Amino acid sequence: MQIAFSKMHGAGNDFILIDNRTSEISLTNEQVFHLCHRKYGIGADGLILLMNSTVNGLDFSMKYYNSDGFEGTMCGNGGRCITAFAASLGYSKSHFTFDAIDGIHYSEILSHEETISYDIKLKMIDVSSIELFEDDVFLNTGSPHLVVFVDNAKNAAVEGMGKMLRFDQRFAPAGTNVNFASFSKGRLFVRTYERGVEAETLSCGTGITASAIAISNKLNLPFNTINVDALGGSFEVTFEQNGDKYQNIWLRGPVKHSFNGTIEIH
Repeated sequence: MQIAFSKMHGAGNDFILIDNRTSEISLTNEQVFHLCHRKYGIGADGLILLMNSTVNGLDFSMKYYNSDGFEGTMCGNGGRCITAFAASLGYSKSHFTFDAIDGIHYSEILSHEETISYDIKLKMIDVSSIELFEDDVFLNTGSPHLVVFVDNAKNAAVEGMGKMLRFDQRFAPAGTNVNFASFSKGRLFVRTYERGVEAETLSCGTGITASAIAISNKLNLPFNTINVDALGGSFEVTFEQNGDKYQNIWLRGPVKHSFNGTIEIH
């Protein structure tokens, strides 16, 4: 069976996107793993199916798989990329409403250059629970995240320490994503070890969001916009805070279309 796909990335966090509104495509975990493999397949941090939503009034539904082949929790950059993908399929609008594994999301295309480069923001779920582990912060932004604050995240041992903390018993059995963050001159720098990818990614949308909320909570910052840099690009996270509860959270950043193609699935 031949499948048509698009390849997109949100600040270096890359995805295979497939239009499955006809529900004709059913991929096994092994097939997803093969498609995401960087030597034997297309190569990506994850695979996303755009599907018809079963909820009345929504534009579409997002089903996300990590590169290990298994369905994952919410992916923030994936949510921004599927918005660009929907626009490329002919949805003649700039505002979208769709459902994902963690609930309903809103997204907006703020600007775009033809169908190549986009500036997209995505509304994330509310955060009402923040857990402290000494200097580290644990919270869920659609996916679970541990935020570890370090002096200079550029020098953090992301692969070694990240893998160890990802499987820490405190977060068993599901485990957690691990972010290493440093705050300097009003900007946050974040590197993320992603669960399901089992490696560092160039950026992570839910991790960027988690780190922004964590630094706001930790330092009791007097503003509600956090500028965040990752290895793959820059983001803006905005929110409304009421005590330890964070609402109206938006993740804004770049999306780029890499290429389209077809591939034979066995």
